[in-house]
Amino acid sequence: MSFLVIDIGNTRLKWGLYSQGVPGAELLAHGAVVLEDIDHLWTQEWQALAAPDAMLGCVVAGDAIKRRVEEQLTNWGVKPRWVVSSARASGVVNGYEHPARLGADRWAAIIGARQRALQVSADAPPPVLAVMVGTAVTVDAVDVQGRFLGGLIMPGFGLMYRALESGTAGLKVPTGEVQDFPTNTSDALMSGGTDAIAGAIERSLRRLHLHTGREPLLVMSGGAVSRLAHVTELPVHVVENLIFEGLLTLASEA
Repeated sequence: MSFLVIDIGNTRLKWGLYSQGVPGAELLAHGAVVLEDIDHLWTQEWQALAAPDAMLGCVVAGDAIKRRVEEQLTNWGVKPRWVVSSARASGVVNGYEHPARLGADRWAAIIGARQRALQVSADAPPPVLAVMVGTAVTVDAVDVQGRFLGGLIMPGFGLMYRALESGTAGLKVPTGEVQDFPTNTSDALMSGGTDAIAGAIERSLRRLHLHTGREPLLVMSGGAVSRLAHVTELPVHVVENLIFEGLLTLASEA
């Protein structure tokens, strides 16, 4: 029995085929396509695979993209199931002002991060900060009782760079490197964006520590997480597929 998870983000669709729809299941196959190539998902990614028994996904890209994915799932005869954020699930209480308005991808990542905290200590899990680094960056806080307290949304690296490029004169330069003291415009742009994101993470960690009185667990994931390598001066757990982990947790309790 295999289980398919799908994460449709702002830029790419990521998918994973697992041996079962439970946390810790074996990953049998995985892949990603940019949304511009979504109509080739079946022929280029899925056609050679055995049909999964069921699936669960989250989508932020809109209904049109979701329908195009559902059309290709019909080749397997799999019924599409999509996460909708709720007031509580998998031991996490959703403290968002309007729980259903929380992005499904954030909800899945938060649930996955809470599971990581429970792995540290099932009896006394630490608070956890879930950071997803993609087209946008989200920084979400969960306390020791499993209550999602709230979080930040900020532009990712590409959005920051394009905003500076379009809003200022003379900044059309190659991609730079992160430096402590940049001495050229390319490095200054990359270092500025990286430090802005890292600073938001560090401030959120301090707030969560003060709020709970305990050292938080920092969990980071996402397609651009490698660009925050210098944040490893903090005790960070980089997770390759945090949203998938959340989806498997939700699937196991459905």
